[in-house]
Amino acid sequence: MRDIRIAAAQFEHRDGDKAYNLQRIDQLTARAVASGAEVVSFHEGSITAYSYLQSATRDELLEVAEEVPGGPSCEAVREISARHGVPVLAGLVERDGDEIFNTYVCMTADGLVARFRKLHAFLNPHLSSGSEYCVFDLLGCRVGILICYDNNLVENVRITALMGAEIVFMPHVTGCLPSVMPGRGVVDPALWTNRHADPVSLRQELDGPKGRGWLMKWLPARAYENGVYAIFTNPIGMDGDQVRNGHAMVLDPFGEIIAECRQLGDDVTVGLCTSEKIGVSSGQRYLRARRPDLYGTLVEPPAVPPETTPGWERKPPLDG
Repeated sequence: MRDIRIAAAQFEHRDGDKAYNLQRIDQLTARAVASGAEVVSFHEGSITAYSYLQSATRDELLEVAEEVPGGPSCEAVREISARHGVPVLAGLVERDGDEIFNTYVCMTADGLVARFRKLHAFLNPHLSSGSEYCVFDLLGCRVGILICYDNNLVENVRITALMGAEIVFMPHVTGCLPSVMPGRGVVDPALWTNRHADPVSLRQELDGPKGRGWLMKWLPARAYENGVYAIFTNPIGMDGDQVRNGHAMVLDPFGEIIAECRQLGDDVTVGLCTSEKIGVSSGQRYLRARRPDLYGTLVEPPAVPPETTPGWERKPPLDG
């Protein structure tokens, strides 16, 4: 890969308001480019919003869904890319025949560069899961995409790295969710509403084990163990009826955070990803040290069909 500056953005999306969300994508792309970004990435479902779709009927999902790349949202992102001169990555709901997918696209002025369908879609029973990994060339770099829950299964990130990805875009909608883990749980929406008068109380919640603290349990490991740059994006503020913690960030192949959004609101951060770190990272040594002859158990068919569920029993919204 070559040295490249990549932006990770966060913003408070509006449920079902594509025009507003695309406007924020446009404005934050402009900010990122002004800060030197060569690629700009946004969170899962950033065009449509996300958790409010958990209770949607199939017909309601179809009303939101679009063709990729033939729909108006892809065209809007293409225009944003052309206007600012950088590739833009964003999430939406895709319709392909009778199937509906949670999809993430990379668009340039010339059109669609890559499309990835979430491998572990569980927000809504009418969403289908994707069945293909996505690794492609972008501006002299080899990059991959995995959406939210996909990154919690270590096999997915490892396979993406084995396919040659040096940079993995990890769009999310997560954090501050109900959980059986000690210290985790939801954040009182009143803290978000009152964030300007009392930012400290909100910051303590978002930075603690409900939000950033939970991310630090696993996100740096995905970058470190595979020797890749991880581009984490996440909304901030209200998502459906819950608060999300943001913390969009860029992590290097050592699992260190090199750029992070710290605003209690819409923000963008730009990280310089250098080729030097890839070659000397521990994760790249681990990839070369693998013993596939020992790993047959990993691909044995399970006794029961695979099931993608969150780690707790509850109602909306789901983690991922």
